[in-house]
Amino acid sequence: MNKFLKYFLLLALTAFVVIQFIRPEKNNGGYESVMAFEKETNPSAEVADILKTNCYDCHSNQTQYPWYAEIAPISFWLDEHIEHGKGHFNVSEWDSYSTKKKDHKLEELIEFVEEGEMPLDSYTWLHGDLSEDETKLLLQWAGLTRLKYKEKLEVSLNP
Repeated sequence: MNKFLKYFLLLALTAFVVIQFIRPEKNNGGYESVMAFEKETNPSAEVADILKTNCYDCHSNQTQYPWYAEIAPISFWLDEHIEHGKGHFNVSEWDSYSTKKKDHKLEELIEFVEEGEMPLDSYTWLHGDLSEDETKLLLQWAGLTRLKYKEKLEVSLNP
């Protein structure tokens, strides 16, 4: 092995070890962070399980980290996904959303799930995708929940 390659591999190994000590902050708000969302939107037990298993890791302040989240640079990649997901839709912030925004977030949920954009491929590779039945249940719940927000919007516009 030539000298350059030895030095490169030694430098790469050193960088890999050093980066293990740099950790992104964990996203662990606990289950209470989604309680207001679930109380207001009233998902069935099956839908609540679908949300917990497939959505909350990236769309709430309650992430259940897999073992590989402890290894950099994967930890940084996951952190970026979580921050990005929460930026689009964070059920832990549900109380702060207006009725119009809640309706819009559910509309987006329906659109992204119907188009197969959610959950992301990078999530489903390791965690599995929604089954056809799970997709139907989630979409039915989101559609019915949207009706409540649409009614509230109509009442507020036409008192």
